[in-house]
Amino acid sequence: MSTTTVIATPVTTGQNLSVLVGRLLLAALFLPAGVGKIAGFAGTVGYITSKGLPMPEVAAVVAILVEVLGGLALIAGFKTRYAALALAVFTAVATFFFHNFWAVPEAQKMTQQLMFFKNVAVVGGLLVLAAWGAGAFSVDAKRPAA
Repeated sequence: MSTTTVIATPVTTGQNLSVLVGRLLLAALFLPAGVGKIAGFAGTVGYITSKGLPMPEVAAVVAILVEVLGGLALIAGFKTRYAALALAVFTAVATFFFHNFWAVPEAQKMTQQLMFFKNVAVVGGLLVLAAWGAGAFSVDAKRPAA
């Protein structure tokens, strides 16, 4: 494994605020989606079933857990790197199955392609968060390094 030497520069308050706002905005995507899946569990299972995925009830529970717990972790900045990585993997997998623009009727193609690439961008943001961490305004910053 190779390492790269980086000259450390101080992180500004503005950068820490940007990371906090970024975490909150990402959580605003996942937390309401997870809560909505709880409220509409049968509909969620039906939608997963319509995509031909196995064990739709289990998949719905996994989606709820990832979105709700991951969203809450982003808000608090708790275990942020792990939460962001889990959400990135979840989003990438879900994007492939639920926004497969290459396999939908022409009338749906543009919308599904837009949703696909929006999710790809969200995965990118989550990977940046996983790489750089939660910033100073987080539970992670208050905990001793492991």
